[in-house]
Amino acid sequence: MKTFNLFLVLIMVLPILSCNAQTDSKVAIAQDKSDDNIEVYYFHLTTRCVTCKTIEAQAMENLEALYPGQMNEGLITFSSLNIEEEEGRAIADKLGVSGQTLLLVKGDQKINLTNEGFMYAVAKPEKFREIIKEKVDGLLTD
Repeated sequence: MKTFNLFLVLIMVLPILSCNAQTDSKVAIAQDKSDDNIEVYYFHLTTRCVTCKTIEAQAMENLEALYPGQMNEGLITFSSLNIEEEEGRAIADKLGVSGQTLLLVKGDQKINLTNEGFMYAVAKPEKFREIIKEKVDGLLTD
């Protein structure tokens, strides 16, 4: 099944890479991660409000503060992707994302933290931090 999934990802990504002289590191992230790594994606639109920008900034800051070793080693990664651009759309389609989304991915597991981001990133950033820690810790122990 993993081979089939990798084949599908390659079929989707190769046309993008062949049209672009420079390889996009965000696309490389999507295809090179092992099932043990945690990928955190923030999918956004080109036009963003203050809350959307705050969710992205808070998520990244919290991950860097809570998991500096794992972030430095690449065991936890954070990618901000514009779904209105080709490379962002390709990864969003692969993950079944259609709009602004904060998504934790480990193997086949997906945890959507979008609602929590909109509820807490601006008004209660400490609560948002607790939720991120709880969800990421759960994925690290799986």
